[in-house]
Amino acid sequence: MPFFSAKARLSWDNEGRHWPNREASHFVTAGGLRWHVQRMGRGPQMLLVHGTGAATHSWRALAPILAKHFEVLAPDLPGHGFTDPMPSGTLSLPGMARALAALLKKLEFKPSIIIGHSAGAAILARMCLDHAITPKLMISLNGAMVPFGGMASQIFPSMAKLLFVNPFVPRFFAWTADRIAVSQLLRGTGSSIDREGTEFYAKLIGNPAHVAGALGMMANWDLETLFRDLPKLNVPLLLISADGDRAVTPEAAEKIKAQAPAASIELLRGLGHLAHEEKPELIGDLILRYAHKFHADGVA
Repeated sequence: MPFFSAKARLSWDNEGRHWPNREASHFVTAGGLRWHVQRMGRGPQMLLVHGTGAATHSWRALAPILAKHFEVLAPDLPGHGFTDPMPSGTLSLPGMARALAALLKKLEFKPSIIIGHSAGAAILARMCLDHAITPKLMISLNGAMVPFGGMASQIFPSMAKLLFVNPFVPRFFAWTADRIAVSQLLRGTGSSIDREGTEFYAKLIGNPAHVAGALGMMANWDLETLFRDLPKLNVPLLLISADGDRAVTPEAAEKIKAQAPAASIELLRGLGHLAHEEKPELIGDLILRYAHKFHADGVA
């Protein structure tokens, strides 16, 4: 992994000073990494896992809604936000799943409901398949669990790997990440989020260590094996898909449903890849409805 000193990474005292839900933030060491996690609420335990390039800020509005009914845990993934990066030799989908499992073990956190956005859904599916967690319900928010087809399956990981090993690339991305460029990038996902959300993404993408973490995650991603293993996933799976998502199209949800024996789809109209940031109340209501359906003990 490209080396960045602790000073080059995001600083909790500086960039984290106005971090959303800061009062719920904690730092914990697990699996050799120092993690930034947010924990709030009381009730059945719920785990929220963000996607590539994001951080806990992406749950800034949704987490408090869910914390009225659950004890919610949301970590920054390794190399993202304020969490330490993983060694390059372990930076893979199974490696990320093992790292997150180590964090849950350290915190003695056993979620009954797990929610993953984009690549976060792939990590959670891998954890379920590896019996690292045994939830009652898994919810995928525009989950990225389907491999690229054709030449793209070879080109994109290879390109990400080349970008990842070049130490100048993350700095270049960081230097060019002004608010206008970040707004255009977010609109490219099919989502329109508020100014505050855009500012947090600009802060993340403006940091070369965070960019390196995102590129490293992409460079080592193997969705072919995960997709092949999905028929073994025996956890009830809700696939929330947005018809305006330009990153993970609704067709991906249909492919996952065809593979996973216990999957159902909820299609959202007029939203994009960051639907949970665009309409947190809508997503929160949908999650609570399914939580009741699958009899999560203690859900009010």
